[in-house]
Amino acid sequence: MSQVQTQPCWQKRPVQNILIIALFAEIGYATLNLSTMPIYLAEDRHFGTSVIGLVMVTFLLFEAVFKSITGHIADKFGTRKLMIFGPTISIFTSLISIFLPHLDGAPVETLAFIVLRAFDGIAVAMLWPAAFAQMNDVVEDNERQHAMSYLNACYMIGIALAYPLGGIVNDLSGKRYAGIILAAVLFAGAAFASQRVAHQTPPVKDEHSSGFQDFVDSLKQIPEYLILAVVTFMGIGFPLTIFKLFPVEEFHMSESLIGFMILPGALAMAGLSGTMAKVGERLGKVKAVHIGLSLCSAGTCVIALGAFLPFLRSPWFLALGGLPIGIGFLLTIPAWMASVSDINPEKRATNIGAVMTAQGVGAMIGAPIGAAMYEKLQPLGQQIGLGASFGRYSPFVGCALCVLGGLALSLKILHEPKSSEALPNEYEADADAEVIDTVAVAYEEEPTAPPEPEPELDSPIIPYEEMAQTRNDETLDSPTQ
Repeated sequence: MSQVQTQPCWQKRPVQNILIIALFAEIGYATLNLSTMPIYLAEDRHFGTSVIGLVMVTFLLFEAVFKSITGHIADKFGTRKLMIFGPTISIFTSLISIFLPHLDGAPVETLAFIVLRAFDGIAVAMLWPAAFAQMNDVVEDNERQHAMSYLNACYMIGIALAYPLGGIVNDLSGKRYAGIILAAVLFAGAAFASQRVAHQTPPVKDEHSSGFQDFVDSLKQIPEYLILAVVTFMGIGFPLTIFKLFPVEEFHMSESLIGFMILPGALAMAGLSGTMAKVGERLGKVKAVHIGLSLCSAGTCVIALGAFLPFLRSPWFLALGGLPIGIGFLLTIPAWMASVSDINPEKRATNIGAVMTAQGVGAMIGAPIGAAMYEKLQPLGQQIGLGASFGRYSPFVGCALCVLGGLALSLKILHEPKSSEALPNEYEADADAEVIDTVAVAYEEEPTAPPEPEPELDSPIIPYEEMAQTRNDETLDSPTQ
């Protein structure tokens, strides 16, 4: 008797389509905002460093703020429309960025780029919550963690490929804006692929709700999840702005060497994402988050010790600390997103958007604090005998403290169900309680019909002795056979 073969989720056509969209879009956004835009603004537009920072922070701000709103829109109108509109918006913002008049960084030119990057932030906010929600809709419950890991892989591969691709097209063409054109082409590919996404998510029929109101509802329903997201991603934000500056100043690495070092590490993480997702599925979502954050905490602590112990200030110890961080990241993020998506199946995109907003807010809080620590604590390190490296390592100290705080919060708020009979989430428990109450009320209000009277006999009741005598008489009177 042949066994039924289960098709892996990555072989399903809807899953492959979503992964193509995510990969094209992430390569495009990373090429546009990380690889090309800072150099383009500095060398072609003659923007100052602080102005470039303002332009890029605008992108992050609008991405973070609008994810909860666009998550609500995805729940109400379906994910497909947002997955089309997001990349389409960025096609136009990319091309407009090239054709804007060159005014040598005049205020009106600066304002124009701030507005364009704000629309890019909104476009990203449209895409990612919708993509995560759509992925949840096209896979089975036991495949969600694995599916989330593939989206993670697309994110990491996109960042890994953005730096070399953006540099190659700029070098081959001799134009600083060539990477922007490449990004626009990738956005067009993502928008075209999004048209083939099926209408999986049913619209939520709620005429009185709004995006902001749904975000407020998420604050009430999952405050612990949002606090955990803010605290943990605040730690990620601490070294965010000094990510390339730190190895240049501390280890005297060139930018090209940094890029070549990032590429294999990111590709290796992407290749391991499927394996780590299987490990996470065996562990369970909650345990995977706990173990993953524990590994991240251990890695960040190893790196942070370089602020106090000079013999740990080496690229090898940086790589040693980065290894558990990478493994922990691969364990935590898919399980984390799967846990959030299970909170309320009817508002998956809204809750995912709210959590992504919280993550963005945390990163935005940590980034300027980490940059200030990096700059201001270098003189302090020289005064206390630890050298300027103390200031350069100080953002990693803040990162380690926040990730440890996130681990402590996760241990407090994330727990496995106590029994197999426990309801999967609070939303379903409330729904079942409402159904039970409704049935109970209906039962109490059901009118009770009076008992039917027993039918009366037409003939009088004959005593048993008289009936027996009558039968004997009839027998005697009958003819003999």
